[in-house]
Amino acid sequence: MLCVRKSYFLPTFVIIFLTYILFSSLPPGAELSYIDDHPGYGPPPPMPPASGNDQIHYRKRPELHPVTEYIPLPTAAPSPIPRIQYDFQAESWFGRRRRVKKQNAVRNAFKHAWNGYKRYAWLRDELSPLSAEHRESFGGWAATLVDSLDSLIIMGLTDEFEDALEAIEQIDFSTTSFTQINIFETNIRYLGGFLGAYDLTNGSYPMLLKKATEVADLIYGAFDTRNRMPQSRWEWTRSALGMGIQPSRNTILAELGSLNLEFTRMSQLTQDPKYFDAIQRIADWLEAAQTRTKVPGLWPMMVDAHDMEFTDPRFTVGGMADSTYEYLPKEHMLLGAQTNQYQKMYDAAMDPIKERLLFRAMTKDGKDVMFPGNLRAAKATTEPQVEHLKCFLGGMVGIGAKVFDRPDELDIARKLTDGCIWAYDIMPTGIMPEALYVSPCDKLDECEWDEQKWHHDILRRYAKYSQGEEAAQTLISDHQLPPGVTEIPDTKYMLRPEAIESVFIMYRITGDKELQDAAWRMFRNIEKMTQTRYAHAAISDVRNPNSAQLDYMESFWLAETLKYFYLIFSEPDVVNLDEYVLNTEAHPFRRPSASP
Repeated sequence: MLCVRKSYFLPTFVIIFLTYILFSSLPPGAELSYIDDHPGYGPPPPMPPASGNDQIHYRKRPELHPVTEYIPLPTAAPSPIPRIQYDFQAESWFGRRRRVKKQNAVRNAFKHAWNGYKRYAWLRDELSPLSAEHRESFGGWAATLVDSLDSLIIMGLTDEFEDALEAIEQIDFSTTSFTQINIFETNIRYLGGFLGAYDLTNGSYPMLLKKATEVADLIYGAFDTRNRMPQSRWEWTRSALGMGIQPSRNTILAELGSLNLEFTRMSQLTQDPKYFDAIQRIADWLEAAQTRTKVPGLWPMMVDAHDMEFTDPRFTVGGMADSTYEYLPKEHMLLGAQTNQYQKMYDAAMDPIKERLLFRAMTKDGKDVMFPGNLRAAKATTEPQVEHLKCFLGGMVGIGAKVFDRPDELDIARKLTDGCIWAYDIMPTGIMPEALYVSPCDKLDECEWDEQKWHHDILRRYAKYSQGEEAAQTLISDHQLPPGVTEIPDTKYMLRPEAIESVFIMYRITGDKELQDAAWRMFRNIEKMTQTRYAHAAISDVRNPNSAQLDYMESFWLAETLKYFYLIFSEPDVVNLDEYVLNTEAHPFRRPSASP
């Protein structure tokens, strides 16, 4: 039902404004058309105003497209899954002392950012770390607070966790000033945040599951469409009024295929099958379409969730697609290998990823590193674009190599991880930018440094084919291009976690101390460049040791980046990867027990 507090003043302009909001809030790419002959569709009636103290609240209404029979969770006993973590030996006293010192440095950085958030942006989504103001980015439901709950637990910040627990009771997930709710972000940050904290505390705080259920039941409303595909940018006010919604014909792949872990965990904890049913329908659709796309085995960046088509010719494992692939081995683990569906999808995806997307970068120091590029179906060559967002792939391939018994791919996982470490190390700040282009090698097994090829690739990148050596040198100087890099179209660092995520996972898989050393270099450089009086800030140019800072600190800085830095210097039984699976926001969900 729709609950609106009584108002005695209904100015005409308010009604017109709210009606406009209802019609203008379709997700990008969705079509502004409704099916007039279907119950629930059509223009909504005038909405009461939400001015002053009046707020629109979402309440569950009878579904327009109810599920007649739920797909249940698999009921078979969990099957053995090979171990992920390295068999770490006892460390020396001196080694432990050095490790704990680094761990405490990360913890202190977290406390600095947390204290700034608590003082200046408490119960807001994000702190603005330069101005000490705040931003509302994800519904206005205290995103940083919820996203950080399990980080507080992991770091032993008990008092801060208790304060946060008390505060979350004030969050009202039934209303927001946003006209659209981003289902993906709400799922991974809020639902994932509550579930991770609940699992880490062994269910000791029922309030966490209660709030998780509030979030899950809210966003479940986005699935009330004809084909049960969610409207990824949900027009919640239409649903609140009992009006129909439609999935978009232009839906980002990652926003559709990255709801599995959270909804599966909800069904496991509550025994309510509706959550698993919702995401299993998506998984079945993705599996059925996987061999019928323009690059069989891969799904394109954008999908038509309305007509259930995959005609986009663009393919990547980076932004807009990443976590759909990441969740394949993770959902397999969370389900305890009770089904082979996700293994089959992973196997089908890995062949074209290796054959069509991965390439070796030419490096002056001879490092053997790999990256995933981008692909257009009609073109045979891979675009050698490197993205910070793609740095998750090393960890994903590493996990897949272990749990799906694909040992030959551990070498690929390491080279992908080393590629992102290299991209950090070559920059003057020691920090990788958001995006760059590199010179690709012609072969994976041999790649000598070729200065002329690098220069040629730069000239081609800037469309100055005929201008020769002098023009290449000018471009290198003007754009501050390190050897092997041909362009840096986005020089920012946004406090992202993907590189340290893979470094952490590969350390837990291999036990290689060089990965801890790399993590420490990364952390020190990031802290030096990003620390502000109030917290930590994104920076505008990783090429400049005196780069300007930006007034942004997304919640993943506390939820993911600093958590991964802390965990790589923790004892290996802290969030053991054989006991937990981490969602794409680094929230740990407890895995079903199965002896390897």
